[in-house]
Amino acid sequence: MSQLVLFAIDICAVVLLVFGLYFPRHRRRDLVVAYLGVNIGVLAVASALSTSNTGAGIGLGMALFGVLSIIRLRSTELDQHEVAYYFSALALGLLGALSTSSLWLNGGLMGLIVVVMFLGDNKKLFRHYRHQVLVLDSAIPDHVALVAHLEQLLNARVHSVTVQRLDMVNETTIVDVRYSLTGRARTAAPTAPAHSGARR
Repeated sequence: MSQLVLFAIDICAVVLLVFGLYFPRHRRRDLVVAYLGVNIGVLAVASALSTSNTGAGIGLGMALFGVLSIIRLRSTELDQHEVAYYFSALALGLLGALSTSSLWLNGGLMGLIVVVMFLGDNKKLFRHYRHQVLVLDSAIPDHVALVAHLEQLLNARVHSVTVQRLDMVNETTIVDVRYSLTGRARTAAPTAPAHSGARR
């Protein structure tokens, strides 16, 4: 009976994670199917393995899920927050399938995962900080001058700059920049120039 209760808690938790947190915040439909499939798949297979009397079966199943996770993450480009949701869905499935601990402990850990994702993925947390990859229409080899140029361009305080490519022939600089908005820029995101590529 406790196993059925854990199944119900897992389903409620993953529905809340996907439809209550992820999709309203990020609106990526294809990952909704991925998160639900991973959760239910892990729940089903781990439940079947947990009924075996041999610990080798459970260990083999966990190793299999690790390999499948690596393959899944390498098959498409995922942002770090999407990776976090991916492993949260996987962890919920494992907690829902394993009955080695108490019902309250597993249920509490599931709730903890959802709460942590709610807080960690909140847009109000570090909302002034940004991350972009920019293509500048000038070659700037001097780091101090580059930082000053980026701060003027973005109207922000630059915290970190990594030069990915410096082309002295075509007069371009590709930089990975992390910055925080300052002053009036906090009320409106800076407009990236037409020749820049942005990635947050």
